[in-house]
Amino acid sequence: MDKFMYVAMSGAKQGMNALAVRANNLANANTDGFKSDMTQARSMQAFGEGLPTRVFSMIESPGTNFSNGPLKATGRDLDIAIKGDGWIAVQAQDGSEAYTRAGSLKFDSTGLLVNSRNTPVMGDAGPIVLPLPIAGVHISEDGIISVRPQGATAEVIEEVARIKFVNPGNDQMMRGEDGLFRQMSGQPAAKDPDVRVESGAIEGSNVNPVHEMVAMIDIQRQYEMQVKMMKNAEEADRSSSSLLRIS
Repeated sequence: MDKFMYVAMSGAKQGMNALAVRANNLANANTDGFKSDMTQARSMQAFGEGLPTRVFSMIESPGTNFSNGPLKATGRDLDIAIKGDGWIAVQAQDGSEAYTRAGSLKFDSTGLLVNSRNTPVMGDAGPIVLPLPIAGVHISEDGIISVRPQGATAEVIEEVARIKFVNPGNDQMMRGEDGLFRQMSGQPAAKDPDVRVESGAIEGSNVNPVHEMVAMIDIQRQYEMQVKMMKNAEEADRSSSSLLRIS
């Protein structure tokens, strides 16, 4: 009887884990550049002293869905969207280099170029700092940032930096706890001059809200079934105890 209970209990627990992954995807349906996580279930044997006698279910995330999200035109000079494969290099909070597809950029009061999460954007020589004050800024398709100093005429354009783009291959990338991506090797990726961006646009999330909602409903139904199995096991155990007392 306890085997029956163990299977149902582990199934309910892993169902809640799967629900958390789906809920996180749905919560980021409007997050620029977000890549949804995938889930899968498999059976595992519980090993311990003696022979394995228990089997439990386990939910795991085999990877990330790296399909491109829709491009949304904004007309804003500091918005960029990667065309095809590639990543924008940024500096994580711990100082390490990480990568993202979120291309809604801005600069703070010191001229530091950051994205919508206030994460510094990396150039060839580290975080990019724009010379202030400036009257206009333009980002070319190869990541070169050009500015027009305040007070200068329209034809005065200065190239000040180049955004670092990388493309190590999606099979080499993994998401960190901070939501940024890094190489599985832990090493910084080499810059790729072939990566191109579209200025005045951003990439939206690749989450399909309808798909995630249907998956959440299915997981919830499975959870309710597991709970019902646990109740049935409890009732069967109570009936067995009653029969033993009578005998």
